[in-house]
Amino acid sequence: MKRLPSILAALVLVVLPFVAGTATGEARHALTTFGEPKYPAGFTHFDYVDPAAPKGGRIVVNQQFAANSFDSLNPFILKGNPAGMVPTLTFATLMAAADDELATAYGYVAESAELDPERNWVAYNIRPEARFHDGSPITAEDIVYSFETLVAEGHPQYRILLADVAGAVAEGPSRVRFDFRPEGRKRDLPLLVASLPVLSKASFAEREFNRTTLDPLLGSGPYSVGQVETGRSIVYERVTDFWARDLPVMRGRFNFDQIVVQYYRDRAIAREAFFAGEYDFREEYTSKSWATEYRDNAAVRAGLIKLEDLPNDSPANLQAYYFNMRRDKFSDIRVREALNLAFDFEWLNRQLFHNLYQRTNSIFQNSDFAAVGPPGPDEVALLEPFRASLPPEVFGDAYQAPVNDGSGNIRGNLRVAIRLLKDAGWEVRDGVLTNTETGEPFEIEFLLYDSTTQRIIQPYIRNLERLGVKSSIRVVDSASFQNRMDDFDFDFVGVAHRQPTLPGAELRNLWGSGAADTSGSRNFAGLKSEAVDALIDAAVKADSYEELRAACRALDRVIMWNHTIIGNWYKATHSVAYWDRFGRPEVKPKYDRGVFSTWWYDPVQSAAIDAGLARSAEQQ
Repeated sequence: MKRLPSILAALVLVVLPFVAGTATGEARHALTTFGEPKYPAGFTHFDYVDPAAPKGGRIVVNQQFAANSFDSLNPFILKGNPAGMVPTLTFATLMAAADDELATAYGYVAESAELDPERNWVAYNIRPEARFHDGSPITAEDIVYSFETLVAEGHPQYRILLADVAGAVAEGPSRVRFDFRPEGRKRDLPLLVASLPVLSKASFAEREFNRTTLDPLLGSGPYSVGQVETGRSIVYERVTDFWARDLPVMRGRFNFDQIVVQYYRDRAIAREAFFAGEYDFREEYTSKSWATEYRDNAAVRAGLIKLEDLPNDSPANLQAYYFNMRRDKFSDIRVREALNLAFDFEWLNRQLFHNLYQRTNSIFQNSDFAAVGPPGPDEVALLEPFRASLPPEVFGDAYQAPVNDGSGNIRGNLRVAIRLLKDAGWEVRDGVLTNTETGEPFEIEFLLYDSTTQRIIQPYIRNLERLGVKSSIRVVDSASFQNRMDDFDFDFVGVAHRQPTLPGAELRNLWGSGAADTSGSRNFAGLKSEAVDALIDAAVKADSYEELRAACRALDRVIMWNHTIIGNWYKATHSVAYWDRFGRPEVKPKYDRGVFSTWWYDPVQSAAIDAGLARSAEQQ
């Protein structure tokens, strides 16, 4: 599954809408959405860290959240295939999110924030000690430059997310003010701008921003880029004199001297490399492998590798198949519903997934924002103006995907699908689904970059063939896949992306009409709907949690009952495996795994692992 570029995923996760506070112009140490921040002014560290965690050692990981190669160290532009983790490890932001709170952040580059009572602007006061890696101070001019450059030259998603920010002004060397458009979604904006990466204006005096590069950008975060083998590996080196190391938001965090990220061609090769000891930590996304290949492994039996299912309290990743509705053959809702009926999740779960997954029935799965039962009065009030343009099911029970018995016999669903296709102007001629007006056959190309996922697509293709649909699979390299996704050059594609703890500005980029034809946006389906746009507006402008929930649940109903996607599957846990070289805090952050930011290297345990690997090598 394709995933969001890491910097954009991070932006989504820290869009923290309404800013708490009581006095006009009062300097606040924290910004939160609803209620009060958990940690008071003067707090020393987050509860989910060990403030005395030792620094040192390294952790080696496999890049699992992006494509299987990289050709650039600039993650902020549309061009290229950037290395993962560059923004989160090497760039600081004005505020740092707390991973044990719902939509709350605390001062990082900014020591305090001030908000206009009408929310027409927010100002941030920059810490005097804030520095880039070359020792130069972070100034308000750098913040202004970062905002203006990302909007003008950065990835198109920045323009979508920041459309309601009128501008940024340096009110002094250490104070920056962001002005918001009066008609905009002001609730989201204060912490949206606070989550932007801080770029060095001076460092771009003699280099172009909007270019791919393998020369590291000047950062200000806890790590800098070290050795790079293009497309194969990247080493992040801990900045030993990191200016923020003693701040409450950083104490006990980012403890490894090195974080090494390695790339492999496909999942099977990466899994074999893990068992061979080439890297230390992986999350397993292939249920068959988790069920059959781990527990009988010799290193697992010897206690050298630990297996865990970590609780996942965050909204589930939205993993789904997307129809490209820019193409006429997918524009009819009856066609999309028919194709959905041919997808047999229960058989996949039984035969391939070892019954480890649950079906995705919501764009907000595993959260309070998923629609439940029939719509309540507050949802109906939002939906009613668009009743004539919406499927009648929107006003009934929450969406439920077709359910099969797991036997593979879905003849009943296929009969319904054939009727829907006939009503939409398609009929089977000589075994081929054909448009009754044009005579064109119905053909679908499935776009993949990971060949191992073909085993999941093939059963679906067999069911589509029973409808007369001619299907093919196109496996391309990761760079070509990225380019085709950016240009919406596909029929049908599987995508997974992280969800924020609270929905907000990212909804425009995922589902809004304005993003449908914007190259590089994440509106993969090409959805254009007045109802959806209105519900997104209601969500991003909601002044209370209850209003936000109602808008999101209504949006969920509209998107799912329009058969915009075929929801896949999810788990409420993270299945992780790691060589037992590490220590970690007693408390896991509620909304994160915490591996890179809170774990540490244990030299005694690591020596035992190395000894075990040596014994294994001698026995072979």
